Amino acid sequence: MKKILFSIVTASALLTAGVAFAESSTTTTTTWTADDGTVIKEYSTTKNYAPINDPALNAEIGVVLPGTVTVYPLPETMKVENPDHYSYTIINGTPTVVERSSRRIVHVW
Repeated sequence: MKKILFSIVTASALLTAGVAFAESSTTTTTTWTADDGTVIKEYSTTKNYAPINDPALNAEIGVVLPGTVTVYPLPETMKVENPDHYSYTIINGTPTVVERSSRRIVHVW
């Protein structure tokens, strides 16, 4: 009986650890710092990229930008996971990170 109970406990522990490992290994979140917003603003200015000034457009996470909004590659100096998945623009003075494939806003400062 003790061997069976020990086997069940061991299997449960291994299963739990495996699930936790699978969850952590598939998560690909990018952490944006407060300095990243400043870097984007300064970079955009040096490149003469035009900001978007449209009171009808909200710089909010989850908003999908229309195709008429120009987005730019992240500055090379930004160290983020998968930088080729993201672009940016500045909407009404707010630096905004956009997921390239969906044009969905994923971070604002």
